[in-house]
Amino acid sequence: MATSILFDLSGKVAIVTGGNGGIGRGIALGLAAAGASVAIFGRNEQKNASVLAELQSIGVPAMAAKVDVTDRDGLEPAVHAVTSTLGDVDILVNNAGIASLSGGILQETAQDWDNVIETQLNSVFLLSKIVGQGMAERKSGKIINIGSMYSIFGSELVPSYSAAKGAIIQLSKSMAIELAPHNIQVNTIIPGWIETEMTAAIRQSPMSDEIVARTPAGRWGTADEFAGAAVFLSSSAADFITGESLRVDGGYAIK
Repeated sequence: MATSILFDLSGKVAIVTGGNGGIGRGIALGLAAAGASVAIFGRNEQKNASVLAELQSIGVPAMAAKVDVTDRDGLEPAVHAVTSTLGDVDILVNNAGIASLSGGILQETAQDWDNVIETQLNSVFLLSKIVGQGMAERKSGKIINIGSMYSIFGSELVPSYSAAKGAIIQLSKSMAIELAPHNIQVNTIIPGWIETEMTAAIRQSPMSDEIVARTPAGRWGTADEFAGAAVFLSSSAADFITGESLRVDGGYAIK
């Protein structure tokens, strides 16, 4: 089979949560460039409009929806809007996330903990359940969850974020086992240290030098560098890959 066919996403429909910036934007644009119709979910309408214009300039059907993934009652209607506009969802990328730089469990409030877990973990469960039902009926689908270096390592600074991202790995494995008989593959992409709004403060701190020194690639990654991993895991090239975690980290985790 030609390589171009293996990675062709023409005719596929994708949802990318948090697709209006950072890693989500990079993934959304990558999927669109591979031929997929793309819907982005995000809370900021101005950022949604900006990325929607980029998607439309690629020449694929696209839409942007104002969605707060912590609004449980709003998730099913949002997915229905996508299926009504673009068609049945073939690819779900659970990327939306926040972090609470609390400094540890002694400082972090219960509300901060709940907000992070609801955004980073509970929304992945709920959206995967909603979208996965249709995928199971059609016997086809790809679910990609976004982890973190803190899926692997602990952190005394962001305990709720670390807990959620660690749980993403186990949730993905459990989903992969359950959904494999329905021809649905579930995998995780684990970003290293990436230049995004969320990491801006760290990049301006002494910790940045430590990160670069530990990273064999010798630099921070960019959001655009996630396009390839996302396209691969969304494509027929990854039909026999499920329950895996793919690091995109410049080698950070191997030192």
